[in-house]
Amino acid sequence: PSGGMRSTFEARGYTVWDPSSPAFIMRVGDGKTLCIPTIFVTYDGRAQDFKLPLLRSQTFLESAAVPVCQMFDPKVTKVTATLGWEQEYFVIDEALFNARPDLVLSGRTLLGRAATKNQQLEDHYFGSIPERVYLFMRDLETESHKLGIPVRTRHNEVAPGQYEVAPIFEEVNVAVDHNQLLMDVMERVARRHKLRVLFHEKPFAGINGSGKHNNWSLGANTGVNLLSPGNTPSRNLRFLTFFVNTIMSVYKHADILRASIAHAGNDHRLGANEAPPAIISVFIGEALTKLLGQIANGKKTDDAAVQRAIDLISKLPNLELDNTDRNRTSPFAFTGNKFEIRAVGSSQNCAGPMTVMNTMMGLQLTEFKNDVDKLLAKGAEKEEAILMVLKSYIRKLKPILFEGNNYSEEWREEAAQRGLANHTNTPEALEILRSKQAEDFFGKSGVLNKSELEAFLLVQLHAYCTKMDIEAQTLNELVNSSIMPAIIRYQTDLAHNIAALQAIGMGDAGAYQKAKLQRIVTNAAAIKDGLEKLLEGLEKAHAESDLHQEAYLFCNAVKPEMEHIREAVDSLEGIVDDEYWPLVKYREMLFIR
Repeated sequence: PSGGMRSTFEARGYTVWDPSSPAFIMRVGDGKTLCIPTIFVTYDGRAQDFKLPLLRSQTFLESAAVPVCQMFDPKVTKVTATLGWEQEYFVIDEALFNARPDLVLSGRTLLGRAATKNQQLEDHYFGSIPERVYLFMRDLETESHKLGIPVRTRHNEVAPGQYEVAPIFEEVNVAVDHNQLLMDVMERVARRHKLRVLFHEKPFAGINGSGKHNNWSLGANTGVNLLSPGNTPSRNLRFLTFFVNTIMSVYKHADILRASIAHAGNDHRLGANEAPPAIISVFIGEALTKLLGQIANGKKTDDAAVQRAIDLISKLPNLELDNTDRNRTSPFAFTGNKFEIRAVGSSQNCAGPMTVMNTMMGLQLTEFKNDVDKLLAKGAEKEEAILMVLKSYIRKLKPILFEGNNYSEEWREEAAQRGLANHTNTPEALEILRSKQAEDFFGKSGVLNKSELEAFLLVQLHAYCTKMDIEAQTLNELVNSSIMPAIIRYQTDLAHNIAALQAIGMGDAGAYQKAKLQRIVTNAAAIKDGLEKLLEGLEKAHAESDLHQEAYLFCNAVKPEMEHIREAVDSLEGIVDDEYWPLVKYREMLFIR
Protein backbone atom coordinates (compact mmCIF):
# COMPACT_ATOMS: atom_id res chain seq x y z
CA PRO A 1 0.00 0.00 0.00
CA SER A 2 2.91 2.42 0.54
CA GLY A 3 4.22 2.09 -3.00
CA GLY A 4 7.06 -0.35 -3.41
CA MET A 5 6.97 -1.57 -7.01
CA ARG A 6 4.52 1.19 -7.94
CA SER A 7 5.20 4.87 -8.45
CA THR A 8 4.31 6.62 -5.21
CA PHE A 9 2.25 9.25 -7.07
CA GLU A 10 0.14 6.33 -8.33
CA ALA A 11 -0.44 4.81 -4.92
CA ARG A 12 -2.95 2.25 -6.02
CA GLY A 13 -3.08 -1.35 -7.07
CA TYR A 14 -5.27 -3.16 -9.53
CA THR A 15 -7.52 -6.12 -8.88
CA VAL A 16 -8.27 -9.02 -11.18
CA TRP A 17 -11.08 -11.44 -10.39
CA ASP A 18 -10.08 -15.02 -9.67
CA PRO A 19 -12.80 -17.19 -11.27
CA SER A 20 -11.20 -20.38 -9.93
CA SER A 21 -12.24 -19.48 -6.35
CA PRO A 22 -15.97 -19.15 -5.63
CA ALA A 23 -17.50 -15.82 -4.70
CA PHE A 24 -19.41 -15.64 -1.42
CA ILE A 25 -21.73 -13.40 0.55
CA MET A 26 -20.35 -12.12 3.84
CA ARG A 27 -22.99 -11.27 6.42
CA VAL A 28 -22.08 -8.95 9.29
CA GLY A 29 -25.04 -7.94 11.43
CA ASP A 30 -27.85 -6.91 9.07
CA GLY A 31 -25.44 -6.11 6.23
CA LYS A 32 -24.61 -8.45 3.38
CA THR A 33 -21.61 -7.99 1.09
CA LEU A 34 -20.80 -9.85 -2.12
CA CYS A 35 -17.11 -10.81 -1.91
CA ILE A 36 -15.21 -11.88 -5.03
CA PRO A 37 -11.74 -13.44 -4.61
CA THR A 38 -9.27 -11.28 -6.52
CA ILE A 39 -5.62 -10.96 -7.44
CA PHE A 40 -3.83 -7.75 -6.44
CA VAL A 41 -1.30 -6.52 -9.01
CA THR A 42 0.58 -3.46 -10.21
CA TYR A 43 -0.38 -1.60 -13.38
CA ASP A 44 2.09 -3.73 -15.36
CA GLY A 45 0.86 -7.00 -13.82
CA ARG A 46 3.45 -7.69 -11.12
CA ALA A 47 2.26 -9.61 -8.07
CA GLN A 48 1.51 -7.75 -4.85
CA ASP A 49 -0.15 -10.58 -2.98
CA PHE A 50 0.14 -14.30 -2.25
CA LYS A 51 -2.61 -15.37 -4.62
CA LEU A 52 -1.01 -14.62 -7.99
CA PRO A 53 2.25 -16.49 -7.19
CA LEU A 54 0.17 -19.42 -5.92
CA LEU A 55 -1.84 -19.55 -9.16
CA ARG A 56 1.34 -19.28 -11.20
CA SER A 57 2.91 -22.13 -9.23
CA GLN A 58 -0.17 -24.28 -9.81
CA THR A 59 0.00 -23.67 -13.57
CA PHE A 60 3.72 -24.45 -13.60
CA LEU A 61 3.27 -27.63 -11.58
CA GLU A 62 0.51 -28.85 -13.88
CA SER A 63 2.63 -28.25 -16.97
CA ALA A 64 5.40 -30.36 -15.44
CA ALA A 65 3.22 -33.09 -13.90
CA VAL A 66 0.95 -33.91 -16.85
CA PRO A 67 3.76 -35.22 -19.14
CA VAL A 68 5.03 -37.40 -16.29
CA CYS A 69 1.52 -38.74 -15.64
CA GLN A 70 1.10 -39.52 -19.32
CA MET A 71 4.05 -41.87 -19.09
CA PHE A 72 1.67 -44.08 -17.09
CA ASP A 73 -1.78 -43.02 -18.34
CA PRO A 74 -2.28 -41.03 -21.58
CA LYS A 75 -5.77 -40.04 -20.41
CA VAL A 76 -4.37 -37.61 -17.83
CA THR A 77 -4.76 -34.04 -19.08
CA LYS A 78 -4.86 -32.13 -15.79
CA VAL A 79 -3.06 -32.36 -12.44
CA THR A 80 -4.14 -30.37 -9.41
CA ALA A 81 -2.42 -29.77 -6.09
CA THR A 82 -4.74 -30.31 -3.14
CA LEU A 83 -4.52 -28.99 0.40
CA GLY A 84 -6.12 -29.97 3.67
CA TRP A 85 -5.10 -27.57 6.43
CA GLU A 86 -5.45 -28.10 10.18
CA GLN A 87 -6.00 -24.83 12.06
CA GLU A 88 -4.88 -24.76 15.69
CA TYR A 89 -5.84 -21.86 17.95
CA PHE A 90 -6.37 -20.76 21.56
CA VAL A 91 -9.60 -19.43 23.06
CA ILE A 92 -9.72 -17.15 26.11
CA ASP A 93 -12.38 -15.03 27.79
CA GLU A 94 -12.81 -11.62 26.14
CA ALA A 95 -12.61 -9.70 29.43
CA LEU A 96 -9.31 -11.37 30.33
CA PHE A 97 -7.98 -10.72 26.83
CA ASN A 98 -8.76 -7.01 27.17
CA ALA A 99 -7.04 -6.94 30.57
CA ARG A 100 -3.73 -7.96 28.95
CA PRO A 101 -2.22 -5.08 26.91
CA ASP A 102 0.41 -7.42 25.44
CA LEU A 103 -2.25 -9.77 24.06
CA VAL A 104 -4.24 -6.88 22.61
CA LEU A 105 -1.23 -5.26 20.92
CA SER A 106 1.00 -8.18 19.96
CA GLY A 107 -1.18 -11.30 20.06
CA ARG A 108 0.99 -13.03 22.68
CA THR A 109 1.81 -12.71 26.35
CA LEU A 110 5.17 -10.93 26.58
CA LEU A 111 5.18 -11.70 30.31
CA GLY A 112 3.64 -14.52 32.30
CA ARG A 113 4.67 -17.27 34.64
CA ALA A 114 3.55 -20.80 33.79
CA ALA A 115 0.69 -22.09 35.94
CA THR A 116 1.57 -24.90 38.32
CA LYS A 117 -0.87 -27.02 36.34
CA ASN A 118 -0.74 -26.71 32.57
CA GLN A 119 -0.62 -29.67 30.18
CA GLN A 120 1.21 -32.22 32.33
CA LEU A 121 -1.83 -34.44 32.84
CA GLU A 122 -3.02 -34.10 29.24
CA ASP A 123 -6.50 -33.88 30.73
CA HIS A 124 -7.47 -31.12 28.32
CA TYR A 125 -6.26 -33.03 25.26
CA PHE A 126 -8.19 -36.17 26.17
CA GLY A 127 -11.07 -34.43 27.93
CA SER A 128 -14.42 -33.25 26.64
CA ILE A 129 -14.77 -29.88 24.96
CA PRO A 130 -15.82 -27.21 27.50
CA GLU A 131 -19.46 -26.26 26.97
CA ARG A 132 -18.79 -22.57 26.35
CA VAL A 133 -16.21 -23.39 23.68
CA TYR A 134 -18.44 -26.10 22.21
CA LEU A 135 -21.21 -23.53 21.62
CA PHE A 136 -18.69 -21.29 19.87
CA MET A 137 -17.52 -24.20 17.71
CA ARG A 138 -21.05 -25.11 16.66
CA ASP A 139 -21.76 -21.50 15.72
CA LEU A 140 -18.47 -21.32 13.80
CA GLU A 141 -19.27 -24.49 11.86
CA THR A 142 -22.67 -23.15 10.84
CA GLU A 143 -21.17 -19.88 9.60
CA SER A 144 -18.39 -21.74 7.80
CA HIS A 145 -20.80 -23.98 5.90
CA LYS A 146 -22.84 -20.94 4.86
CA LEU A 147 -19.65 -19.65 3.20
CA GLY A 148 -18.80 -22.98 1.59
CA ILE A 149 -15.91 -23.81 3.93
CA PRO A 150 -16.19 -27.61 4.39
CA VAL A 151 -15.05 -27.90 8.02
CA ARG A 152 -15.53 -31.40 9.35
CA THR A 153 -13.55 -31.82 12.59
CA ARG A 154 -13.40 -30.16 15.99
CA HIS A 155 -11.33 -31.20 18.98
CA ASN A 156 -9.20 -30.14 21.91
CA GLU A 157 -5.46 -29.77 21.43
CA VAL A 158 -2.68 -30.52 23.93
CA ALA A 159 -2.38 -27.20 25.76
CA PRO A 160 -5.19 -25.96 28.02
CA GLY A 161 -7.39 -23.54 26.10
CA GLN A 162 -6.10 -24.87 22.75
CA TYR A 163 -8.29 -26.34 19.98
CA GLU A 164 -8.27 -27.34 16.32
CA VAL A 165 -10.61 -27.22 13.33
CA ALA A 166 -9.99 -28.86 9.95
CA PRO A 167 -11.88 -29.19 6.64
CA ILE A 168 -12.19 -31.71 3.86
CA PHE A 169 -9.25 -31.20 1.48
CA GLU A 170 -9.79 -28.96 -1.56
CA GLU A 171 -7.96 -27.64 -4.60
CA VAL A 172 -5.06 -25.66 -3.17
CA ASN A 173 -6.15 -22.14 -4.22
CA VAL A 174 -9.68 -22.59 -2.86
CA ALA A 175 -8.33 -24.20 0.31
CA VAL A 176 -6.06 -21.22 0.95
CA ASP A 177 -8.91 -18.76 0.40
CA HIS A 178 -11.11 -20.74 2.75
CA ASN A 179 -8.47 -20.75 5.47
CA GLN A 180 -8.00 -16.98 5.24
CA LEU A 181 -11.76 -16.53 5.37
CA LEU A 182 -12.13 -18.96 8.26
CA MET A 183 -9.70 -17.01 10.45
CA ASP A 184 -11.74 -13.85 9.91
CA VAL A 185 -15.00 -15.66 10.68
CA MET A 186 -13.52 -17.26 13.79
CA GLU A 187 -12.66 -13.91 15.32
CA ARG A 188 -16.13 -12.47 14.66
CA VAL A 189 -18.00 -15.53 15.92
CA ALA A 190 -15.83 -15.65 19.05
CA ARG A 191 -16.86 -12.10 19.94
CA ARG A 192 -20.51 -13.16 19.86
CA HIS A 193 -19.68 -15.59 22.66
CA LYS A 194 -17.61 -13.06 24.63
CA LEU A 195 -14.47 -14.97 23.69
CA ARG A 196 -11.28 -14.17 21.80
CA VAL A 197 -9.37 -16.43 19.43
CA LEU A 198 -5.56 -16.33 19.47
CA PHE A 199 -3.73 -17.33 16.27
CA HIS A 200 -0.24 -16.43 17.46
CA GLU A 201 2.13 -19.39 17.24
CA LYS A 202 3.17 -19.07 20.90
CA PRO A 203 0.72 -16.92 22.86
CA PHE A 204 1.69 -18.58 26.16
CA ALA A 205 5.24 -19.50 27.14
CA GLY A 206 5.97 -22.95 28.50
CA ILE A 207 3.07 -24.78 26.85
CA ASN A 208 2.37 -25.97 23.32
CA GLY A 209 2.16 -23.42 20.56
CA SER A 210 -0.16 -23.53 17.55
CA GLY A 211 0.63 -24.67 14.03
CA LYS A 212 -1.28 -25.08 10.81
CA HIS A 213 -0.39 -28.45 9.32
CA ASN A 214 -0.61 -28.36 5.53
CA ASN A 215 -1.54 -31.73 4.02
CA TRP A 216 -0.42 -31.53 0.39
CA SER A 217 -1.06 -34.01 -2.39
CA LEU A 218 -1.59 -34.25 -6.16
CA GLY A 219 -4.68 -35.41 -8.01
CA ALA A 220 -5.25 -36.13 -11.70
CA ASN A 221 -8.40 -35.54 -13.73
CA THR A 222 -8.79 -39.34 -13.98
CA GLY A 223 -9.70 -39.38 -10.28
CA VAL A 224 -6.47 -40.79 -8.86
CA ASN A 225 -4.36 -39.51 -6.00
CA LEU A 226 -0.82 -39.56 -7.37
CA LEU A 227 0.62 -40.11 -3.89
CA SER A 228 -1.56 -43.14 -3.13
CA PRO A 229 -0.19 -46.64 -3.78
CA GLY A 230 -2.23 -48.55 -6.32
CA ASN A 231 -3.10 -52.21 -6.75
CA THR A 232 -1.05 -52.96 -9.88
CA PRO A 233 2.70 -52.72 -10.59
CA SER A 234 2.25 -49.89 -13.12
CA ARG A 235 0.24 -47.80 -10.67
CA ASN A 236 2.78 -48.46 -7.96
CA LEU A 237 5.56 -47.27 -10.24
CA ARG A 238 3.57 -44.08 -10.80
CA PHE A 239 3.19 -43.65 -7.04
CA LEU A 240 6.89 -44.28 -6.52
CA THR A 241 7.72 -41.70 -9.18
CA PHE A 242 5.78 -38.90 -7.53
CA PHE A 243 6.75 -40.02 -4.03
CA VAL A 244 10.50 -40.00 -4.70
CA ASN A 245 10.37 -36.78 -6.70
CA THR A 246 8.58 -35.03 -3.84
CA ILE A 247 11.32 -36.02 -1.41
CA MET A 248 14.00 -35.07 -3.94
CA SER A 249 12.44 -31.63 -4.34
CA VAL A 250 12.56 -31.09 -0.56
CA TYR A 251 16.18 -32.24 -0.48
CA LYS A 252 17.17 -29.70 -3.14
CA HIS A 253 15.08 -26.77 -1.92
CA ALA A 254 14.81 -27.27 1.84
CA ASP A 255 16.15 -23.79 2.57
CA ILE A 256 13.53 -22.11 0.40
CA LEU A 257 10.79 -24.20 2.01
CA ARG A 258 12.13 -23.13 5.43
CA ALA A 259 12.02 -19.48 4.33
CA SER A 260 8.35 -19.86 3.40
CA ILE A 261 7.37 -20.53 7.04
CA ALA A 262 9.70 -17.94 8.59
CA HIS A 263 8.16 -15.10 10.58
CA ALA A 264 8.39 -13.60 14.04
CA GLY A 265 5.64 -15.70 15.63
CA ASN A 266 6.92 -19.02 14.33
CA ASP A 267 10.39 -18.35 15.75
CA HIS A 268 8.93 -18.90 19.23
CA ARG A 269 7.29 -22.19 18.24
CA LEU A 270 9.73 -24.10 16.03
CA GLY A 271 11.82 -26.54 18.01
CA ALA A 272 9.99 -25.83 21.26
CA ASN A 273 9.35 -29.52 22.00
CA GLU A 274 5.87 -29.48 20.53
CA ALA A 275 6.68 -28.31 17.01
CA PRO A 276 9.19 -29.47 14.40
CA PRO A 277 12.65 -27.94 14.60
CA ALA A 278 13.97 -25.46 12.05
CA ILE A 279 15.87 -28.31 10.39
CA ILE A 280 13.94 -29.58 7.38
CA SER A 281 13.87 -33.37 7.17
CA VAL A 282 11.44 -35.94 5.75
CA PHE A 283 9.78 -38.83 7.59
CA ILE A 284 8.36 -41.65 5.43
CA GLY A 285 7.94 -44.58 7.83
CA GLU A 286 9.72 -47.87 8.24
CA ALA A 287 8.14 -49.75 5.33
CA LEU A 288 8.88 -47.13 2.70
CA THR A 289 12.36 -46.53 4.08
CA LYS A 290 13.13 -50.23 3.56
CA LEU A 291 11.64 -50.15 0.08
CA LEU A 292 13.73 -47.17 -1.02
CA GLY A 293 16.81 -48.80 0.48
CA GLN A 294 16.22 -52.00 -1.49
CA ILE A 295 15.81 -50.06 -4.72
CA ALA A 296 18.86 -47.87 -4.09
CA ASN A 297 21.08 -50.85 -3.19
CA GLY A 298 20.13 -52.89 -6.24
CA LYS A 299 22.76 -53.82 -8.75
CA LYS A 300 23.06 -52.36 -12.25
CA THR A 301 19.66 -52.50 -13.90
CA ASP A 302 19.02 -55.22 -16.45
CA ASP A 303 15.81 -56.88 -17.60
CA ALA A 304 15.77 -59.28 -14.68
CA ALA A 305 16.52 -56.49 -12.21
CA VAL A 306 13.71 -54.40 -13.63
CA GLN A 307 11.31 -57.28 -13.20
CA ARG A 308 12.45 -57.83 -9.63
CA ALA A 309 11.91 -54.12 -8.90
CA ILE A 310 8.45 -54.23 -10.44
CA ASP A 311 7.66 -57.33 -8.38
CA LEU A 312 8.88 -55.49 -5.31
CA ILE A 313 6.71 -52.42 -5.80
CA SER A 314 3.73 -54.62 -6.63
CA LYS A 315 3.59 -55.25 -2.89
CA LEU A 316 2.97 -51.56 -2.18
CA PRO A 317 -0.81 -51.84 -1.62
CA ASN A 318 0.03 -53.33 1.78
CA LEU A 319 1.40 -49.94 2.71
CA GLU A 320 -2.10 -48.56 2.73
CA LEU A 321 -2.65 -50.60 5.87
CA ASP A 322 0.37 -48.94 7.45
CA ASN A 323 -0.45 -45.56 8.95
CA THR A 324 2.93 -43.88 8.55
CA ASP A 325 1.93 -40.97 10.77
CA ARG A 326 4.17 -42.20 13.58
CA ASN A 327 6.57 -39.31 14.09
CA ARG A 328 4.98 -36.11 15.36
CA THR A 329 8.40 -34.44 15.59
CA SER A 330 9.01 -34.38 11.84
CA PRO A 331 8.51 -31.15 9.88
CA PHE A 332 7.67 -32.98 6.63
CA ALA A 333 6.00 -36.38 6.93
CA PHE A 334 4.38 -38.83 4.53
CA THR A 335 1.04 -39.82 6.03
CA GLY A 336 -0.36 -42.51 3.77
CA ASN A 337 -1.46 -40.63 0.63
CA LYS A 338 -0.15 -37.11 1.21
CA PHE A 339 2.73 -35.18 2.69
CA GLU A 340 2.08 -33.18 5.84
CA ILE A 341 4.06 -29.96 6.25
CA ARG A 342 3.93 -29.48 10.02
CA ALA A 343 6.12 -26.40 10.38
CA VAL A 344 3.60 -23.84 9.07
CA GLY A 345 2.56 -21.37 11.77
CA SER A 346 -1.06 -20.98 12.87
CA SER A 347 -1.32 -17.31 11.87
CA GLN A 348 0.33 -17.74 8.48
CA ASN A 349 -1.14 -17.64 5.00
CA CYS A 350 -0.89 -21.18 3.59
CA ALA A 351 -0.25 -19.70 0.14
CA GLY A 352 3.43 -19.03 0.94
CA PRO A 353 4.53 -22.61 1.66
CA MET A 354 2.09 -24.00 -0.91
CA THR A 355 3.59 -21.79 -3.62
CA VAL A 356 7.05 -23.09 -2.75
CA MET A 357 5.79 -26.67 -2.58
CA ASN A 358 4.18 -26.48 -6.02
CA THR A 359 7.18 -24.73 -7.54
CA MET A 360 9.85 -27.08 -6.27
CA MET A 361 7.78 -30.10 -7.31
CA GLY A 362 7.30 -28.63 -10.78
CA LEU A 363 11.04 -28.04 -11.16
CA GLN A 364 11.81 -31.54 -9.97
CA LEU A 365 9.30 -33.25 -12.28
CA THR A 366 10.68 -31.28 -15.22
CA GLU A 367 14.16 -32.55 -14.42
CA PHE A 368 12.88 -36.08 -13.92
CA LYS A 369 11.18 -36.12 -17.34
CA ASN A 370 14.35 -34.85 -18.99
CA ASP A 371 16.46 -37.51 -17.25
CA VAL A 372 14.09 -40.29 -18.31
CA ASP A 373 13.92 -38.98 -21.90
CA LYS A 374 17.71 -39.10 -22.15
CA LEU A 375 17.71 -42.79 -21.25
CA LEU A 376 14.84 -43.51 -23.62
CA ALA A 377 16.81 -41.85 -26.41
CA LYS A 378 19.62 -44.31 -25.70
CA GLY A 379 17.26 -47.25 -26.20
CA ALA A 380 16.21 -48.05 -22.62
CA GLU A 381 12.75 -49.42 -21.95
CA LYS A 382 10.36 -47.01 -20.21
CA GLU A 383 10.12 -48.92 -16.90
CA GLU A 384 13.87 -49.45 -16.88
CA ALA A 385 14.57 -45.77 -17.51
CA ILE A 386 12.15 -44.64 -14.80
CA LEU A 387 13.64 -47.02 -12.22
CA MET A 388 17.22 -46.08 -13.10
CA VAL A 389 16.46 -42.39 -12.60
CA LEU A 390 14.56 -43.03 -9.36
CA LYS A 391 17.43 -45.15 -8.08
CA SER A 392 19.90 -42.32 -8.71
CA TYR A 393 17.61 -39.89 -6.87
CA ILE A 394 17.14 -42.19 -3.89
CA ARG A 395 20.90 -42.49 -3.46
CA LYS A 396 21.25 -38.68 -3.45
CA LEU A 397 18.35 -37.79 -1.14
CA LYS A 398 19.29 -40.04 1.79
CA PRO A 399 20.54 -37.13 3.97
CA ILE A 400 17.04 -35.59 4.12
CA LEU A 401 15.38 -38.79 5.42
CA PHE A 402 15.14 -39.08 9.21
CA GLU A 403 12.97 -41.40 11.29
CA GLY A 404 14.12 -40.47 14.81
CA ASN A 405 13.43 -37.75 17.38
CA ASN A 406 13.72 -34.38 15.69
CA TYR A 407 13.72 -32.62 19.08
CA SER A 408 16.93 -34.26 20.32
CA GLU A 409 20.30 -32.53 20.53
CA GLU A 410 21.80 -35.60 18.85
CA TRP A 411 19.71 -34.91 15.75
CA ARG A 412 21.00 -31.35 15.53
CA GLU A 413 24.54 -32.67 15.55
CA GLU A 414 23.76 -35.41 13.06
CA ALA A 415 21.90 -32.99 10.77
CA ALA A 416 24.95 -30.74 10.68
CA GLN A 417 27.10 -33.71 9.69
CA ARG A 418 24.61 -34.50 6.93
CA GLY A 419 24.89 -30.95 5.64
CA LEU A 420 21.33 -29.94 6.56
CA ALA A 421 20.81 -26.30 7.51
CA ASN A 422 19.42 -25.21 10.88
CA HIS A 423 18.16 -21.64 10.48
CA THR A 424 16.70 -20.96 13.92
CA ASN A 425 15.34 -17.47 13.30
CA THR A 426 13.58 -15.48 10.59
CA PRO A 427 16.44 -13.21 9.44
CA GLU A 428 18.67 -16.25 8.93
CA ALA A 429 15.95 -18.24 7.18
CA LEU A 430 15.13 -15.38 4.78
CA GLU A 431 18.76 -15.01 3.63
CA ILE A 432 18.23 -17.70 0.98
CA LEU A 433 15.80 -15.38 -0.82
CA ARG A 434 18.73 -13.04 -1.59
CA SER A 435 20.60 -15.79 -3.44
CA LYS A 436 20.99 -16.73 -7.09
CA GLN A 437 19.45 -20.08 -6.16
CA ALA A 438 16.18 -18.40 -5.15
CA GLU A 439 16.21 -16.10 -8.17
CA ASP A 440 16.55 -19.14 -10.46
CA PHE A 441 13.99 -21.13 -8.44
CA PHE A 442 11.24 -18.56 -8.86
CA GLY A 443 12.43 -17.13 -12.18
CA LYS A 444 12.72 -20.36 -14.18
CA SER A 445 9.28 -21.42 -13.02
CA GLY A 446 7.75 -18.02 -13.79
CA VAL A 447 6.32 -17.78 -10.27
CA LEU A 448 8.14 -14.58 -9.26
CA ASN A 449 10.39 -12.37 -11.33
CA LYS A 450 13.44 -10.67 -9.81
CA SER A 451 11.64 -7.49 -8.73
CA GLU A 452 8.70 -9.44 -7.27
CA LEU A 453 11.06 -11.68 -5.28
CA GLU A 454 12.96 -8.66 -3.97
CA ALA A 455 9.71 -6.96 -2.98
CA PHE A 456 8.46 -10.11 -1.26
CA LEU A 457 11.68 -10.42 0.74
CA LEU A 458 11.61 -6.78 1.81
CA VAL A 459 7.98 -7.06 2.89
CA GLN A 460 8.79 -10.12 5.01
CA LEU A 461 11.74 -8.38 6.64
CA HIS A 462 9.70 -5.24 7.22
CA ALA A 463 6.90 -7.28 8.82
CA TYR A 464 9.41 -9.02 11.08
CA CYS A 465 11.02 -5.75 12.21
CA THR A 466 7.65 -4.08 12.75
CA LYS A 467 6.28 -6.93 14.86
CA MET A 468 9.46 -7.10 16.94
CA ASP A 469 9.38 -3.33 17.43
CA ILE A 470 5.74 -3.41 18.59
CA GLU A 471 6.53 -6.20 21.05
CA ALA A 472 9.62 -4.46 22.44
CA GLN A 473 7.87 -1.11 22.82
CA THR A 474 4.87 -2.78 24.44
CA LEU A 475 7.08 -4.68 26.87
CA ASN A 476 8.98 -1.53 27.82
CA GLU A 477 5.75 0.39 28.47
CA LEU A 478 4.11 -2.50 30.33
CA VAL A 479 7.05 -2.99 32.66
CA ASN A 480 7.51 0.72 33.36
CA SER A 481 3.85 1.62 33.81
CA SER A 482 2.44 -1.53 35.44
CA ILE A 483 4.99 -4.07 36.67
CA MET A 484 7.62 -1.87 38.31
CA PRO A 485 5.12 0.37 40.17
CA ALA A 486 3.44 -2.74 41.60
CA ILE A 487 6.81 -4.22 42.61
CA ILE A 488 7.90 -0.96 44.26
CA ARG A 489 4.67 -0.78 46.26
CA TYR A 490 5.06 -4.34 47.49
CA GLN A 491 8.77 -3.81 48.12
CA THR A 492 7.97 -0.72 50.20
CA ASP A 493 5.38 -2.56 52.28
CA LEU A 494 7.83 -5.38 52.96
CA ALA A 495 10.50 -2.90 54.02
CA HIS A 496 8.04 -1.17 56.35
CA ASN A 497 7.11 -4.54 57.86
CA ILE A 498 10.74 -5.45 58.46
CA ALA A 499 11.43 -2.02 60.01
CA ALA A 500 8.37 -2.36 62.27
CA LEU A 501 9.54 -5.76 63.53
CA GLN A 502 13.00 -4.39 64.25
CA ALA A 503 11.49 -1.40 66.09
CA ILE A 504 9.82 -3.72 68.61
CA GLY A 505 12.87 -5.93 69.00
CA MET A 506 11.65 -8.78 66.77
CA GLY A 507 14.06 -8.34 63.88
CA ASP A 508 14.85 -12.05 63.76
CA ALA A 509 11.19 -12.79 63.05
CA GLY A 510 11.50 -11.00 59.72
CA ALA A 511 13.89 -13.49 58.09
CA TYR A 512 11.28 -14.61 55.56
CA GLN A 513 10.43 -11.01 54.65
CA LYS A 514 14.12 -10.12 54.29
CA ALA A 515 14.79 -13.05 51.97
CA LYS A 516 11.79 -12.15 49.83
CA LEU A 517 12.82 -8.49 49.77
CA GLN A 518 16.30 -9.49 48.63
CA ARG A 519 14.85 -11.50 45.74
CA ILE A 520 12.68 -8.56 44.73
CA VAL A 521 15.61 -6.13 44.82
CA THR A 522 17.81 -8.52 42.81
CA ASN A 523 15.17 -9.08 40.12
CA ALA A 524 14.25 -5.40 40.00
CA ALA A 525 17.90 -4.62 39.29
CA ALA A 526 17.92 -7.23 36.52
CA ILE A 527 14.80 -5.65 35.02
CA LYS A 528 16.41 -2.19 35.12
CA ASP A 529 19.54 -3.53 33.41
CA GLY A 530 17.45 -5.37 30.80
CA LEU A 531 15.36 -2.29 30.00
CA GLU A 532 18.48 -0.19 29.46
CA LYS A 533 19.95 -2.76 27.08
CA LEU A 534 16.57 -3.17 25.36
CA LEU A 535 16.37 0.55 24.64
CA GLU A 536 19.97 0.54 23.39
CA GLY A 537 19.11 -2.29 21.01
CA LEU A 538 15.98 -0.49 19.81
CA GLU A 539 17.96 2.69 19.19
CA LYS A 540 20.49 0.81 17.06
CA ALA A 541 17.75 -1.00 15.13
CA HIS A 542 15.84 2.23 14.45
CA ALA A 543 19.02 3.93 13.25
CA GLU A 544 19.90 1.13 10.82
CA SER A 545 19.10 2.01 7.20
CA ASP A 546 19.63 -1.51 5.81
CA LEU A 547 16.51 -3.61 6.40
CA HIS A 548 18.42 -6.89 6.56
CA GLN A 549 20.75 -5.55 9.25
CA GLU A 550 17.81 -4.04 11.12
CA ALA A 551 16.18 -7.47 11.25
CA TYR A 552 19.37 -9.00 12.65
CA LEU A 553 19.56 -6.27 15.31
CA PHE A 554 16.00 -6.96 16.41
CA CYS A 555 16.79 -10.68 16.50
CA ASN A 556 20.17 -10.55 18.24
CA ALA A 557 20.15 -7.30 20.26
CA VAL A 558 16.49 -6.70 21.14
CA LYS A 559 14.89 -10.13 21.43
CA PRO A 560 17.43 -11.58 23.96
CA GLU A 561 16.90 -8.61 26.28
CA MET A 562 13.14 -9.13 26.09
CA GLU A 563 13.72 -12.69 27.29
CA HIS A 564 15.97 -11.52 30.14
CA ILE A 565 13.36 -9.04 31.29
CA ARG A 566 10.66 -11.67 31.08
CA GLU A 567 12.69 -14.11 33.16
CA ALA A 568 13.09 -11.56 35.97
CA VAL A 569 9.45 -10.43 35.86
CA ASP A 570 8.12 -13.99 35.80
CA SER A 571 10.28 -14.82 38.80
CA LEU A 572 8.70 -11.92 40.68
CA GLU A 573 5.18 -12.98 39.68
CA GLY A 574 5.65 -16.09 41.81
CA ILE A 575 6.45 -14.18 45.01
CA VAL A 576 4.61 -10.84 44.79
CA ASP A 577 1.24 -10.71 46.54
CA ASP A 578 -1.64 -11.36 44.08
CA GLU A 579 -3.28 -8.20 45.36
CA TYR A 580 -0.41 -6.15 43.94
CA TRP A 581 0.17 -7.99 40.65
CA PRO A 582 -1.30 -5.90 37.78
CA LEU A 583 -1.66 -8.58 35.07
CA VAL A 584 -4.11 -11.42 34.62
CA LYS A 585 -2.23 -14.68 35.14
CA TYR A 586 -1.97 -17.84 33.06
CA ARG A 587 -3.97 -19.84 35.57
CA GLU A 588 -6.87 -17.42 35.05
CA MET A 589 -6.75 -17.28 31.25
CA LEU A 590 -6.20 -20.89 30.25
CA PHE A 591 -8.94 -22.82 31.98
CA ILE A 592 -12.28 -21.83 30.42
CA ARG A 593 -15.20 -24.00 31.51
